[in-house]
Amino acid sequence: MALDVVDLRSFYATPLGNVARRLVWQIMRERWSNCVGLSVMGVGYATPYLGPLRDEAVRVLAFMPAEQGVVNWPGHGRSASALVESTMMPLPDSCMDRVLVVHALETLEHPRDVLAEIWRILTPGGRMIVVAPNRRGLWARVDTTPFGQGQPFSKSQLRELLRDTLFSPVHWAEALYVPPFERPYLLSAAPAFEAIGSRLGLPGAGLHVVEATKQLYRPIAARRARARLPQFEGALAPGPIPPMSPV
Repeated sequence: MALDVVDLRSFYATPLGNVARRLVWQIMRERWSNCVGLSVMGVGYATPYLGPLRDEAVRVLAFMPAEQGVVNWPGHGRSASALVESTMMPLPDSCMDRVLVVHALETLEHPRDVLAEIWRILTPGGRMIVVAPNRRGLWARVDTTPFGQGQPFSKSQLRELLRDTLFSPVHWAEALYVPPFERPYLLSAAPAFEAIGSRLGLPGAGLHVVEATKQLYRPIAARRARARLPQFEGALAPGPIPPMSPV
C-alpha cells in the first residue's frame, strides 16, 4: 500500500526527517554534482531532495503516484508537481536526463512496470538514483517512519530488479546508520554515525542509494550450441512395377 502524501510531508517536517533528508542529499550531490542544463524528475515523494536542483536544472518535475496523493510543489510560483499513473507517465520518450526515485518502489504494486516506464522517458545515457529501504537495517523494522513501510530490499534483490528492467548499476551507497529515533543526542551524532558506518562498510544502514544508467540493449547470454549434422531418412526401396492395363 502506498504511503499517504500528508504523512510523508509531516515526516520531513520533523527533526528526524530533516536528518534523513540531509544525509541522503549528501550522497545524491556527490553523484549529481552539476545538473546545469539538464531535465530532472522525481518519482514518488522526492520534493525534499529536488529543491536545490531548481536553481541549476532546465526543468524539475515532481511526479507523485495516484495511490499516494499529491501536494503542490514548490510552495510559491508555478506548480511543478503532478498526480500521475506511475506506469503511464504523460511524457514523451527520452525526455529526462535525471530521475530520482524515493518512497516509490517499496510501496507501489508493480515496481518493475514503474522502472520500465522510467527507462522509457530517460534519455540515452540518462541517470537514475533509487533510494530504497535496506531489509537488513533498523529503519525497515521500525514503522514510525516512511522507510519502515512497504517491502524493503536486499542489495541482491535491488540489483536483480534494476537489471531486469534494463538498468545498469554504476554506484552503490548506503545511508542512515543512525537509529530512527527522535532522541536529540542521536540526531546530533548522526554525521558521526554516517562517517563511521560508511568508512568501515558496516552492515545495517537504513537505506540503499544506488545510481544506475539506462541500458540501450538487452544482454544476451552466450550459449554454446552443439553442431548437429543433418539427419537424412533412407530412400524407399523400389517396388515391383504393376502391369499396364490393356487399352
